[in-house]
Amino acid sequence: MNKYETVFILTPVLSDVQMKEAVDKFKTFLTEQGAEIVNEENWGLRKLAYPIQKKSTGFYCLLEFNADSQVIKKLETAYRRDERVIRFLTFRLDKYAAEYAEKRRNLRAAKANNKEEKEN
Repeated sequence: MNKYETVFILTPVLSDVQMKEAVDKFKTFLTEQGAEIVNEENWGLRKLAYPIQKKSTGFYCLLEFNADSQVIKKLETAYRRDERVIRFLTFRLDKYAAEYAEKRRNLRAAKANNKEEKEN
């Protein structure tokens, strides 16, 4: 199994419920295909670098997962078929990128823990 990371942008006209539903759809698709989801990050509504389909913002979501290479083709076909997805990018992580992703995950977790401790 290879380590992959996919980022997809959902159209900004979706409600929060619809956005979470779309993300869950792709997560369940991956798990049904035998992939193991390592990390999920919802980056929220962000400005696009350039307009896509006359839209200047979009909901960004990142998924890290372990899967076989055949799953990627099916996942990208699912992205293309879903009209809520306006852009996507999937790539395989080499050992250096995987190390960096792990450091980034640990740093986010540490920041979240510090934030919880300050609130309590």
